[in-house]
Amino acid sequence: MPIADRATATRAAGAFVRSQAFFDLLASRVARRTESQTAGNGDAAHAYLAEEIVPELFALGFASTIHDNPESDEHPLLIAARIEDPSLPTVLLYGHGDVQFAHDSQWAEGLDPWVLSRDGDRLYGRGSADNKGQHTVNSLALRTVLESLAEGSSETDSLHDDSRDTDGLDASNLGYNVKILIETAEEAGSLGLKSFAAAHRAELDADLFLASDGPRIAAEYPTLFLGSRGALNFRLVVHDRDGDHHSGNWGGKLRNPATVLASAINSLVDGNGVIRIPALRPEDPPASVLEAVAKLPEVVEAGSPEVDPDWGEPGLTSAEKVFAFNVVEVLALDAGNPVQVVNAIPGSATAHMQLRFVVGTEVDDFENTVRARLEGQGIHGVDVVFEHCMPATRLDPNARVVAAAAESIRTTTGLDAAIEPNLGGTIPNDVFAEVLGLPTVWVPHSYPGCNQHAPDEHALTSILQQGAEIMAGMFWDMRQNPDDWFTSTVTPRSLKDSSAG
Repeated sequence: MPIADRATATRAAGAFVRSQAFFDLLASRVARRTESQTAGNGDAAHAYLAEEIVPELFALGFASTIHDNPESDEHPLLIAARIEDPSLPTVLLYGHGDVQFAHDSQWAEGLDPWVLSRDGDRLYGRGSADNKGQHTVNSLALRTVLESLAEGSSETDSLHDDSRDTDGLDASNLGYNVKILIETAEEAGSLGLKSFAAAHRAELDADLFLASDGPRIAAEYPTLFLGSRGALNFRLVVHDRDGDHHSGNWGGKLRNPATVLASAINSLVDGNGVIRIPALRPEDPPASVLEAVAKLPEVVEAGSPEVDPDWGEPGLTSAEKVFAFNVVEVLALDAGNPVQVVNAIPGSATAHMQLRFVVGTEVDDFENTVRARLEGQGIHGVDVVFEHCMPATRLDPNARVVAAAAESIRTTTGLDAAIEPNLGGTIPNDVFAEVLGLPTVWVPHSYPGCNQHAPDEHALTSILQQGAEIMAGMFWDMRQNPDDWFTSTVTPRSLKDSSAG
């Protein structure tokens, strides 16, 4: 039996997060100003991949290539691969090296978004939580497992001529292949990621997708999520005339675009947040989804707004509203001049809208669907302007790999994982689930109060430490029980291979 063991590897991964070496590594990465929405940051993005990621992965036996983004000169992508044997199963890991705007002047006194600083359990810095801290934890967990196996193999070699595990694996090998994709445009809508993945499908071919991004359901609950709700942004525009007209002279004779717009919104969603257009209501979710959502803990985060119990779809729990149903939101309204109101009928009015939707919602003909609804309600002259859409995805919570991941977390932490069938928010999971045809499992290492995208972004060292231990345990368990991790109900490798040509 090899001297290396799971508990030693997980403890070592967690201990490293508490070390000065980890702080220094993350500080170096936070210091790189990789704001992907800022023009001219292509050099910073490339340097992050070339100087931070490539050397780290080279030391772990990866061959890396930095690729141009097919849709942007400023957002390169990296593919790295550690292939032990092409016939072995493969896991694809993912992360993003870009960050949101820093908002430097809005951070608390003494904090700098580009300088990692510690305050108790908190590590402040732009990207500490989203996503530099998270993908750094995953790579160091993998490194810890490889080092543990190598040390165990070395010690075993000194006792035996055969350096193989009792299960027949080379004691220093993982027993599976690892590929890594790092993008630098996630905060810019993952610009080019879908077309890049389609063009590099063979290089990204795998049997499982495993990554870390976004928050846990709460800091104290290790969490798995298996996809995300979709997000479709659109505008309702009523433009009847150029300029405004006096409401006394013209009121009652001219259509008021703001009034028409209010009616249009109400035909889609009522005053209690209930969706009124049948086509935007989802199909009934599978029993496995409802069962998973029912098990989610009730969480009340300090500083969070109080939930409005009578808002949204009647008869659903708060968790069901977020994880198993749709919502139509009004994000912004524009009519007249609210700063300096005048007695005039506005010539135009606009509503910026969003549909958050789960799997089972038909959105392919969205504009015509909404137009038909408005016309059918007698509301005319409203232009429906589609802006952008990110699809909804969801892995069945009963998939074999989900049970394996949950059991791995339980073994490592002694805690039951909160399993979200999909995030309430939206990430580019469709690239991995639909373009690459992979079962998708996300293991977030952050929490809702981390201030991602806002001033004072921070990671919790305690969560990063536990995250490192969890990931090391998963990498170990994939080696010991590959059938549990690499067997799924999504497109088999043989069908993917035949369709790739």
